[in-house]
Amino acid sequence: MTYGLWILAGCFVLGAVLRLPLALSMFAAGAVYFLATGQDVGLLADQVMGQMTGIYVLVAIPMFILAANVMNMSGISERLWAAADAIMGRFRGGTGHVTVLVSIIFSSMSGSAVTDAAGPGIVSIRMMRQIGKFPGELAVAVAAAGSVIASVIPPSIPLVIYAMLSGSSVGALFLAGIVPGLLMGGVIMLTVAAVANRHGLPQGQKVTLPEALPRFGRAAIPMTLPVVLLGGIWSGWFSPTEAAAVAALWAMVLGVAVLRSLKAGQLKASFEESVRQTAATMLLIASAFVVNYAIANEGLAEALVTLIEGLEMSQLQFMLLVNLILLVLGCFLDGSVILLVIIPLLLPTARALGIDLTYFGVVAIINFMIGLITPPYGLVLFVLASLTGVPIQKIFRAVVPFFLALIALLAVLILVPEIVLFLPQAFGYH
Repeated sequence: MTYGLWILAGCFVLGAVLRLPLALSMFAAGAVYFLATGQDVGLLADQVMGQMTGIYVLVAIPMFILAANVMNMSGISERLWAAADAIMGRFRGGTGHVTVLVSIIFSSMSGSAVTDAAGPGIVSIRMMRQIGKFPGELAVAVAAAGSVIASVIPPSIPLVIYAMLSGSSVGALFLAGIVPGLLMGGVIMLTVAAVANRHGLPQGQKVTLPEALPRFGRAAIPMTLPVVLLGGIWSGWFSPTEAAAVAALWAMVLGVAVLRSLKAGQLKASFEESVRQTAATMLLIASAFVVNYAIANEGLAEALVTLIEGLEMSQLQFMLLVNLILLVLGCFLDGSVILLVIIPLLLPTARALGIDLTYFGVVAIINFMIGLITPPYGLVLFVLASLTGVPIQKIFRAVVPFFLALIALLAVLILVPEIVLFLPQAFGYH
């Protein structure tokens, strides 16, 4: 590493130690890098404004955030829970299976693991503890593991950001996330079954068809959102960026006019929360452009390409090495840093080795989504611990089986890229 990069890394670590906001730490590290290397600090503004104003896909981020917040405020979590309970609640540890199924359904509306965890996740934890007799830490572990599916199944905000960084098609990435996302739900359910047997959790009550039909009817209306959103993208009616605006509008129509569960005050609160979340996300992206400029200026990405070519690594060897590195980094770094700083550093090497960037992006995002439930950082674990009052140390122990199950699935996806690429190729993306 050069002198400038040591300065950059040192300032970033200092910001983390001082518990500065992540975006501020990255901006400060970039500014110090410019000063230390004798460059014009005005380049900070040039990098941020020049990069962000030319990326149309960024418009999708605030719209997807707004759609998720509106649907969350509309009280659809209870509707989805009741319908999922009619399907999965009868099994041993059934409320855990219901939690995962609700996460899969809600992920097609939210695109954010933290939103999923803080919304339907809290409802699910309450039901698991009261009805399913789950220990508190196990209920939180199931909800946390289920929530990470939200950023893999479309619409996914990390996939939109990755498309911006790599130049990949958003439509192809959305298609590529479906099968891995469903498989994530499957392995989490298998883990729930194993844990439920070990803890001797009770079986749920069977819901008869006459009882189930009204529940399905109440859940059918919210389910029109992913149908409109994804159907519109893949039919060609609108682009993924335009689809984000359609999703936000459709969510408001459902909440205000159809379900009539979204009051004026709640709608206002949805907009306010969306503005806060959008501002935080855009600040992160802006600060990442500054750090990425420093990395590009130092030629670090080109040096990495040269190193890998010198080692004569195969595609599989590179993917295994990258995912091992990302798993370790995910224990200590926020997923936003990995996506916005580390992934752009790896993209030139992936291109040089001929790795499909759609496959690379989906696998990488699954990797650092697992980091959201990995001690000692595990952002989702800390969020749920603060909302439920369950001690974080107990949650760390309870989440281990789910972490290991997802790691096993990640290994399969690395070894068999066709699982990720099957749907994009079937729809004509190459």
